[in-house]
Amino acid sequence: MNFIAGAEVRTLAHVISVMPRHMKNLNLTFIAAFFWTAVALGLLGFASTAQAAPKRVLVVTTTLGFRHSSIETAEKIIAKLGNESGAFTVDYARVDPNDPKFKGPDGKPDKKQVDEAIKAVLTEKMSPAALKNYDAVIFANTTGDLPLPDPQGFLDWVKSGKGFVGMHAAGDTFHGFEPYIEMLGAEFKIHKAQVEVDPINEDKECPACRHLPDKWKVFDEIYQFKKFDRSQVHGLLRLDHNPNDNTPGDYPLSWCKEYGRGRVFYTALGHREDVWDPNWPDRKNAKEVAEAYQQHILNGIKWAVGLENWNAKPQTVQ
Repeated sequence: MNFIAGAEVRTLAHVISVMPRHMKNLNLTFIAAFFWTAVALGLLGFASTAQAAPKRVLVVTTTLGFRHSSIETAEKIIAKLGNESGAFTVDYARVDPNDPKFKGPDGKPDKKQVDEAIKAVLTEKMSPAALKNYDAVIFANTTGDLPLPDPQGFLDWVKSGKGFVGMHAAGDTFHGFEPYIEMLGAEFKIHKAQVEVDPINEDKECPACRHLPDKWKVFDEIYQFKKFDRSQVHGLLRLDHNPNDNTPGDYPLSWCKEYGRGRVFYTALGHREDVWDPNWPDRKNAKEVAEAYQQHILNGIKWAVGLENWNAKPQTVQ
């Protein structure tokens, strides 16, 4: 510290020595005060940058309904995105029903043991006290009415200024808890056979979509929703026809919204492993589709935790 201070004093003396002659008549106290203020602000700015820590994100992949085979891939990819970007670190609330410790006498997972494990991990990770450790929660292909210790407390936590991100089956979660559906912005209704679609890019300027073309071809399981109100969300991706029979209509695929002081980002894509992972061997999608999807969700996560900003107000309803 003495070295730094000494160097700064010498710098101050140098500044005064090279000043134009007419400026040397200025009050030296004023010059010194101005100099030290500038130094202090510079040091504070440096300290702020040096101490900025990654955001903390909890990835929830527990399921009480259908369990997607892509969940392990999703867990891996989300961690990779956080690590490579330096934007966030990842913790998990997860239970793998196929873990040998849950095997029952018939060789199948013992549902009671699995359900008890799910309740335990959610109690540990998502209690009001535990949520204080995180900046956002991600539901990656969760399903069913999860046994959160305080469901309304979780929504209030998001509303207080935190982030929520949902991928694909997050829309097939909490059918029995209407406030969650209101927070998310829609509820899963039905899907049919997997199909190639061409989502329309609704916001070419926001970081979650600006890398995408006007129409982006993706092969996936395409959800159709109920309780969707376009006047309450900011649309990101949509179809203008039914994905399976081409009937004209409004079929949302991705959106974001403000929720109190919190932020909510959702994408219905992410059923298939090759949508998540460009290196997945059994592919229907080009590697570029997965790379684009990763950029889509990365910037959605960054927006949810406050590291990206864009206009999330609902667009004009046509």
